[in-house]
Amino acid sequence: MEIDDDHGIDTEPAPGVDYSLTDGVAVVLLRGSAPGNALDAALRSELLAAVSRVRSDGNDVRAVLLAARGTSFCVGQDLKEHARDLAADPESAFAKVRTDYNPLVEALYALPMPVVAAVEGACVGAGLALALCADVRVVAEGARFATAFTGIGLAADSGLSATLTRALGSSRAAGLFLLGDRFDARDALRWGLAHRVTTDGAATAAGLALAHCLAAGPTAAYREVKALLRHTDDAASSTVLEREAAAQERLGATRDHQAAVRAFSARDKPTFHGC
Repeated sequence: MEIDDDHGIDTEPAPGVDYSLTDGVAVVLLRGSAPGNALDAALRSELLAAVSRVRSDGNDVRAVLLAARGTSFCVGQDLKEHARDLAADPESAFAKVRTDYNPLVEALYALPMPVVAAVEGACVGAGLALALCADVRVVAEGARFATAFTGIGLAADSGLSATLTRALGSSRAAGLFLLGDRFDARDALRWGLAHRVTTDGAATAAGLALAHCLAAGPTAAYREVKALLRHTDDAASSTVLEREAAAQERLGATRDHQAAVRAFSARDKPTFHGC
């Protein structure tokens, strides 16, 4: 992947996750094969590998940009893949929460250097959880957000029950989870979820410029600041992640969730019965 002189990202598509390190800034760029950068098994694996590479590059990395190609940041779990998993083996369909999502969130959240997320388009479910692992978020005017889990009869995973509550407070977070309300870039800015709003198409370049600014700053101080902030409320702790995984497994066995996944595949509206 190339980065041009104007801090833009090249337009040559590369399925998976692109990784580059230039002038102290590691760029992790999602470009999944599923629509909306949905997190299928391949993209989850490549993203974890990229985050692990950030860690292995050590002191050469002074800041990180997490961004995505295409019109969406990330719409969360690939539900077509999940529907296949449910059909093949319902009892193990949620193993990926512990084996894939939890290690990814823990690795991203634990990075000691500043992480900037640039969000264009949809940022939903586990995609929202990934954005909340960043320290600073730059979002485009057309960005749209949602928790999405209860819409398919699930609760939360990827640490979102804790990170969203920490970011917005328990009352607003509860409303977003229970009612499934969507919110936009201006809401995110007003609520303190976004640091800056850009025009559509400009979030990645703005996020990259901000990452370069952070990379030129006192990164030892930044590491200490991150450690202090994480210590006050360890929202991606193993306890939170395990509780979420257990809840998703219980809900995955319900008629509500399985019918909702079938409805999604049929482009229909689900009907819930509470069991």
